[in-house]
Amino acid sequence: MEWFLVFAGLFGFHFATANTTYDYYRLPTALWPRKYNLHILTRLENPEDLQFSGFVKISIQPLENTKNITLHSKYLTIDESQTTLKQISDNPKDNCVTSTSVNEEHEFYILHVCEELLVGVIYELTLAFSGKLNNKLSGYYRSSYKDSATGETRWLSVTQFEPSHARMAFPCFDEPHFKSIFVISLGHHKKYTALSNMPLNRTTPNDSDPDFIWTEFNDSLPMPTYLVAYSIHDFSHKPSTLPNGTLFRTWARADVIEQCDFAAEFGPKVLRYFEDFFGLPYPLPKLDQLALPDFSANGMENWGLVTYREFSLLYANNRTSLEDKGSVANIISHEMAHQWFGNLVTMNWWSDLWLNEGFATYVAMLGVGNVHPEWKAMDREFVQDQMITFRLDALESSHPISQPIKSVSDIAARFDAISYKKGAAVVRMMHLFMGEEAFRSGLTSYLEVYAYKNAEQDDLWQSLSKATHQFDSLPEKYDIKTIMDSWTLQTGFPVINIFRDYSSNTAIISQERFLLNTEAPDSSRKGCWWVPLSYTSQSEKNFNNLKPKAWLECDQDGNSQAIAIQRMPKSDQWVIFNKQMSAICKINYDVQNWKLIIETLTSGNFEIIHQMNRAQLIDDILQLARSGEQDYGLALKLISYLEKERSYVPWFMALKNLEILGGILQKTDTFGLFKRLMVNLITPIYKFLNGFDDNFNSMKSQDEVLLKTLILIWACQYEVLDCVARAKDYFRRWKSEINPDENNPIPTNLRGIVHCIAIKNGTSEDWEFLWTRYQNSNVAGERRSILSSLGCSLDNNDLKRYLDLIFDPKELIRKQDSAWSFTALASGKVGFPLAKKYFIDNVDTIYKYYYPATKSFRLLFNPFALNLANRTELDEFEEFVEQSEESFIGVEDTVQQTLEQIVINVQWMESIYPKFSQSLQDHLSTNSVDK
Repeated sequence: MEWFLVFAGLFGFHFATANTTYDYYRLPTALWPRKYNLHILTRLENPEDLQFSGFVKISIQPLENTKNITLHSKYLTIDESQTTLKQISDNPKDNCVTSTSVNEEHEFYILHVCEELLVGVIYELTLAFSGKLNNKLSGYYRSSYKDSATGETRWLSVTQFEPSHARMAFPCFDEPHFKSIFVISLGHHKKYTALSNMPLNRTTPNDSDPDFIWTEFNDSLPMPTYLVAYSIHDFSHKPSTLPNGTLFRTWARADVIEQCDFAAEFGPKVLRYFEDFFGLPYPLPKLDQLALPDFSANGMENWGLVTYREFSLLYANNRTSLEDKGSVANIISHEMAHQWFGNLVTMNWWSDLWLNEGFATYVAMLGVGNVHPEWKAMDREFVQDQMITFRLDALESSHPISQPIKSVSDIAARFDAISYKKGAAVVRMMHLFMGEEAFRSGLTSYLEVYAYKNAEQDDLWQSLSKATHQFDSLPEKYDIKTIMDSWTLQTGFPVINIFRDYSSNTAIISQERFLLNTEAPDSSRKGCWWVPLSYTSQSEKNFNNLKPKAWLECDQDGNSQAIAIQRMPKSDQWVIFNKQMSAICKINYDVQNWKLIIETLTSGNFEIIHQMNRAQLIDDILQLARSGEQDYGLALKLISYLEKERSYVPWFMALKNLEILGGILQKTDTFGLFKRLMVNLITPIYKFLNGFDDNFNSMKSQDEVLLKTLILIWACQYEVLDCVARAKDYFRRWKSEINPDENNPIPTNLRGIVHCIAIKNGTSEDWEFLWTRYQNSNVAGERRSILSSLGCSLDNNDLKRYLDLIFDPKELIRKQDSAWSFTALASGKVGFPLAKKYFIDNVDTIYKYYYPATKSFRLLFNPFALNLANRTELDEFEEFVEQSEESFIGVEDTVQQTLEQIVINVQWMESIYPKFSQSLQDHLSTNSVDK
């Protein structure tokens, strides 16, 4: 008879159920799992009852004597009649289990044993279990697709265990420091292929069913449960070759296998780059990449079996944009980097998740840059990431990179921009001030020392400190731990205030925490960071030497003292700090220095300032103005130079800042003036890029292509010249095609823009046409672009229908794409009120739709932070939050950050908007000629 462990599991059979007094959310440390022998039989034949069953033999080593075995299990049926416990060393013999208990809150399954487990003895615990393949995109779950030739629905199964979902697939010690060897055998119908972390060992018949076989894999290297992976499917694959003989394959549905060509070529190249960069070979004999129809993340670095969303791995020539191709490369590079940072060496606990994600995010940029230097993607990718970091970390409700975790639900919250993107910025800053040799030597030493083990950030600091002293890359009195702890253990980042004394050619440099909240108390602005200061002058113009010339230091009490820097340039020349955004900070100058910079920018000589610093100047002055620390008149004068700017990075930073302003101003009398500002800025670059002319083949760089795409989005949004008419004409021509699914006259890189503008200015018939194209498309990037565009409609009925489709359990829109679709719809002037009402009315249902994977649910809050900006809206949202607490379990941090962002919007409207409005009128009156 079977007994269930589904949180409220019933245990009876031959065990009594006992309560336990252990109530900490982490597992006890008395036992160490040395090895798992995992056997799982998966049945995919009956779509109404997709299930798995199996048993696991866990070799256990006691680190202290104990009479309990505590491990994780969730949503599993455990057949306790088959549970056994044996002593397998020192006179092998049977032990037994007297009772079991369950801690529902912490997802523990506890076995109370007959004889005490002793240090120095090895035991083997056998547990039989079964479960259903879920549709939650976590644990061991099901996915499906339609065969394009037959229309038949095909089923597959796959795992997603990070961070704490292995317990949904088999009973285990589901914490990252419990590294073990895994021996995996997968039972399945012989028409399917089985993959796991390691290469195939052998296949054997299933004696109880001739249509089934067992696929057995080689023993793994020591790894945590969250990296275990397996899948049963009927996919095809593209083989690749590596010089060292590593087997490299890229898997996907048979009818999209040709879309694997880019991934199959790029993946091995970037893996080889990381072998050189880290100075260590990839340690496994094979690596498989698997493109999945349903997958919650962009990619997952499972050792030897890397899983991806189709959008993140597949690239279709002439159907997928160049921007999407760059995204595929970056995601693959990120997952390949994890094979060392995260897999070979794993953080000890999720509080140091950034050791995995920050490093992988940063070195992924290096990997893409090495394989495709002609893309010149490094600056672009870093600026995009840094912008996200600045927005989140300028909130009081942000958190340190490394922060204690108090519950299992806290773990998912750490997978955010702070761990990934701020973590990457911290690594980049360290790379730049340490220098190439010291940085790489320190990383190699760290990876060698902690290979197949776990580490904490102090372990990394120790390895890097040795390297800095070996290569003399820091002053003797400086210590990596002291410097870097100031960045990883406290929230936020500084604004560096530069006040020049023009009579003595000196500058006083000070720091304080940068916050967007204009009413934040002075105590919240305290903080001290060790800041490497790089700078150049108008006469020197050296933006390429990024080694710091000075440091802002912190004393033993964590306080900062202002410093004076001598030999500043002459009074008629500017100084610019933080070359190429090498440190994570805002820079605020005295007014005269800002004016000197603006004079150069608005002259024909602005390119003497590096594009990264042009981007930083734009972001700094607009964010300082938004926080009340600078004057909007000065900011508007600075960005007026954009009429001459022809580089992507400054334009990206400017438009992202102006997007925030536009969202707040939509419902004000000033929006008409703001629209004039946008038209004045965009018209010259729109003309320079020849508008909607298809001149992509003549463009020399990826930057040019992406700049044109970016500008056209904004040109059409603000109805610059013929932008809307050209977009509508392209869409009309597409609709007139006899076979629009195969023949699309719209240039690939412009399709997302054209779709959105046509739907925004079109009819319900146009909406239906695009929805049909989505249903017929077999290209993930194309489908994702269409989903975004369907939300551009201004028709209430179309948008209401779309909202119902987004969260329909039938999943015509896959769960993984639902948040993307919702936020796209909610970004529109008509769509936001509808999305807001839908979310508030259905929040409980939506929360359950995603649970336990809360990452997508968190994204649904973004439109609220961008669009709510008055006291009434703030009060209504606060009331909604209070009434919906049960639907926000595990996402409390996101709710708090959203509330703070709305408060900041309200503060801006009440205290800064009147001054901004006047500054905008004054600016337009002196810059009134439309370009």
